[in-house]
Order: sequence, then C-alpha cells, then structure tokens
Amino acid sequence: MSSGPAGQVTGSSLRPSLETARRTPSRRFLRTVDDVTIDAEYDPGTRPSGDLAIVVAHGFTGDLDRPHVRRAAAALSRNAAVVTFSFRGHGRSGGRSTVGDREIHDLAAAVAWARELGHRRVVTVGFSMGGSVVLRHAAHYGSAGREHGGRTEARTDAVVSVSAPARWYYRGTAPMRRVHWLVTQPMGRAITRGYLRTRIHGGGWNPVPASPVESVPMIAPTPLLIVHGDTDGYFPVDHPRMLAEAAKGHAELWLERGMGHAEHAADNELLARIADWAAAHAGQVMTPRGGREFDDRA
Repeated sequence: MSSGPAGQVTGSSLRPSLETARRTPSRRFLRTVDDVTIDAEYDPGTRPSGDLAIVVAHGFTGDLDRPHVRRAAAALSRNAAVVTFSFRGHGRSGGRSTVGDREIHDLAAAVAWARELGHRRVVTVGFSMGGSVVLRHAAHYGSAGREHGGRTEARTDAVVSVSAPARWYYRGTAPMRRVHWLVTQPMGRAITRGYLRTRIHGGGWNPVPASPVESVPMIAPTPLLIVHGDTDGYFPVDHPRMLAEAAKGHAELWLERGMGHAEHAADNELLARIADWAAAHAGQVMTPRGGREFDDRA
C-alpha cells in the first residue's frame, strides 16, 4: 500500500468567497486521487470572519458521526471552522482502511476542500491513527512534497498530532496487541466490519509506508505540536519523545498529566488549548527550540 499525490474534491472547482462559504454548514462526499469516496462535513464555527479551518483526523474505528469525534470537533469549532471526515473504510466512506497508509489521500482531499471553501490557513489535528496520518501527510505535502509534485491546495499550515505512534507494528501493550489481531486476522476483520463499522484491507502493506518518526524530519519548517497523555494505554511516552527528538527542535511537545488515549481522553480544556495553538501558529515558520513537557499552568 503505497502513498501518492494529493486528493481532490468532487464537484465545482469554483471557490466561493470566504464570507459566503463560512456561514453555511454542509456535508458532502469528496473523491480522493485514488478514486475513493470520503464522507465529509463542514462546520463554519463561531468565528465566521476568521480565515482558519481545522481538519480533524479521527482514530481507528472512528468516523465523523461517532460521539467522541463530534465532541472534539465541536470543542475545536469554538475557535475556528472545522472539517471532519471519515477515513476510507470507516462509516459512510468508501474503500477499505489501510490503517495509516493511503489515508493521507483522504486527509489531502479534506484539506483541499477547506481551501476550496476559502480558508487561507488550514491546520490538521489528528488522533491516534489520525495522528500518524497528519504527520505523514505534512511530510508528503509540505515543502519537500511540493518539490516532488505535491499539490499545494492539499498542504497544511500547521500540524497537531495527538496520541500517535512513533513506529509501526508496535505490540508492547495489551490494547495494541488486540488492535493487531483485529487488523491481521480474518476473524478480527470480520468483527471490525460487523460491530465497529470499519472495513479493513486484508492485503497488508506493500511497500511499507514511511513511519511517523521517519516522516517528522520532513515536516519542518511547518509548525508541529505533539500531544500525548502520560497514562496512554496504547502508546507509552517513549513514542511522543521519539517523535519530538526526530523533529530536532522544530516541534513543541505537550505531555499531559493523567491523560489517556486520543479523542476519548482529550477534554474540552485541552482541545481549546490546541485550537489556540493552531490559531497562533498556522502560517508561521517554526524555529528550532526545545519542547516542553506537561502543562505548567495551575
């Protein structure tokens, strides 16, 4: 399962004015460059005069209609317009999940749609599997990606990766061993299809895509925020630290006390801080500096 160029938005290529586009929530199907139909929704948020859109990339077995995804999107929409979508193989989207490989096409289509709607600044915020996808997407469609033919309308202006793995095939925790069983075994894939509304590609990766930690060095100078809970049951804290180290000072690291995994564990206060960070950093250039661990506010 290889990666390729950016996705595209179905329908008219005309770009409505920013003020007109922002006032109207909408839901539509997007089409990726590899011809997969992606279910997506646009919320103009509570600041329709701003130019910022946040694209939310959910975790494995999520989709845009799941309560935890909608809650996260609603919290972020207090600071910006929000695009949510369902990855391939999830919910009403077509195709089958490749668990982090071709999903960069899905994210590219959603980012391109946000720009079609008139947003000049677009930030990607991903959780768990989505956290790995936003890293790989930013590497592929950032400065280096454009040099290799990446489409500029699919680029992101800042990246927030929450609860992401640093490396593939991690089985060091019981939850991840269960995930690997669901993905690799026919019975596991049947369970995810029947009970979790997630259809998984059974062929495996060929070739193996670049891992998140291999992708991070290619993201600079696009601003990057890495968020992780110190009680994450899926990926221990060596994962975010490995990602931050790979950024060589171009990323900010927040290790959150008492936080578990992904959207379920991200409370509204944390999501508000993420949205504030996105508004402050989108379109800026991240200069090398040390990251910070834990929130030092009272």
